Amino acid sequence: MTIEELEPKELWSQFKKICDIPHPSGKEEQIGKFLQEFGQSLGLHTEVDEVGNVLIRKPASKGRENAPSVVLQAHMDMVCEKNAGTNHNFDTDPIKTIVDGDWLKAEGTTLGADDGIGVAAMLAVLSSKTIQHGPIECLITVDEERGLTGAQHVKANWIQSQTLINLDSEEDGRFCIGCAGGIDTVATFDIAKTQAPQGTFFLNINVKGLQGGHSGDDINKGRGNAIKILSRFLWNENKKFPLYIAEIAGGNLHNAIPREAHAQVCIPWEKKEEIRVDLNHYIATIESEYPTEKEFNMDIESMEATETVFDKVGTDKLITALYACPHGVIEMSKELENLPETSTNLASIKNIDGKIVVATSQRSSVNSKKHDIKDRVEAVFSLTGAQVKHSDGYPGWKPNMNSKIKQLVADSYEKLFGEKPSVGAIHAGLECGLIVEKYPNMDMISIGPTIIGNHSPAERCEISTVQKHWKHLVYILENI
Repeated sequence: MTIEELEPKELWSQFKKICDIPHPSGKEEQIGKFLQEFGQSLGLHTEVDEVGNVLIRKPASKGRENAPSVVLQAHMDMVCEKNAGTNHNFDTDPIKTIVDGDWLKAEGTTLGADDGIGVAAMLAVLSSKTIQHGPIECLITVDEERGLTGAQHVKANWIQSQTLINLDSEEDGRFCIGCAGGIDTVATFDIAKTQAPQGTFFLNINVKGLQGGHSGDDINKGRGNAIKILSRFLWNENKKFPLYIAEIAGGNLHNAIPREAHAQVCIPWEKKEEIRVDLNHYIATIESEYPTEKEFNMDIESMEATETVFDKVGTDKLITALYACPHGVIEMSKELENLPETSTNLASIKNIDGKIVVATSQRSSVNSKKHDIKDRVEAVFSLTGAQVKHSDGYPGWKPNMNSKIKQLVADSYEKLFGEKPSVGAIHAGLECGLIVEKYPNMDMISIGPTIIGNHSPAERCEISTVQKHWKHLVYILENI
């Protein structure tokens, strides 16, 4: 079976078009143009703001002119991650989809169901001639995955509706009325290079095969962090004998738990067998600590010597900072069961313009604790001489337990499917927090089908829940 054969065809056909158009975060020109032309081709009022957000308005169906106006909201960009060895250029190549039973996934890359499914649902609503609805606005934002840039620039007088349905949730039957706020912290190391010591042996140490995942949704699932696993090993070996780093890298995006990392190091020649023995013991330790990481792999490869390495002081400081940097859940919510309150993600380490740049991301539903954990991360890196900068961050979204749209969404789901949904907050960030700052009286909820493994090549979308999501969305629009 192919994606074109899936039901509901009106939604999946739009998602196929989205998959065919490259739309990485920060490079949404092609998808933005497509969305603008889509609205115009239907004769609908279509606007594009200065950052590339697209707003399309569809008039009410005949007889529904007096129904409340509603804005559907989603983001047009996707996280671009691929497996090692996968030949795919996200700037030019379409996403290759695979139907696997009740799941849709991609061939070695992220699928982009986050939030392509939300956008596809909006396009299906806009093009429908059968749905009976009141006035509809569709707001499709840019650059959500890198820092909610589009939502930050939404103008305060742009949206006319008083009710917003965000289509960026990722669990069938679980609806969101609140989310954590976040901030990014970046540490930059300017480490001197020196000649590689004589009598040393060069190795490439690799960490691969971890699940990764979303740094909000998956941070409490006990998954391994490739950078933390690598730095822990380096720190312990560096205590035993002199170790120099020639190159180190891992992870990619601030909001993804790193799946892979590697370091090129040199050690005393006579220690080359000892480090291999140590690695075997260490692998067993990690496997016992992370039983769900079934594909975890760590190995050492001999390599040609490089002329230069980081000097010893710089190597020691970098290893120490990476090992000491906190990662994971810092505190659980005292109000909502099984919900992280505060967390931090050691996201990536890259060589940029000759400097080592370490990216981290902090989240909390309590604003003061968001700043506390970012300050703790700063303190660790400052102690080792790094230059530290923070992003502006984004606010959380406080739940409104008296929300009218919450009641309609929950009641209609139970009526349609005979199941009582859960309604609460999530630890991930949503654009609703930024939008409600500019529209404080906006009644909001976030809904969506089941998408798992997002922000990693394991991302997949449950087809049967997309069918439910579409049926539910249509019912909401016809009954609001």
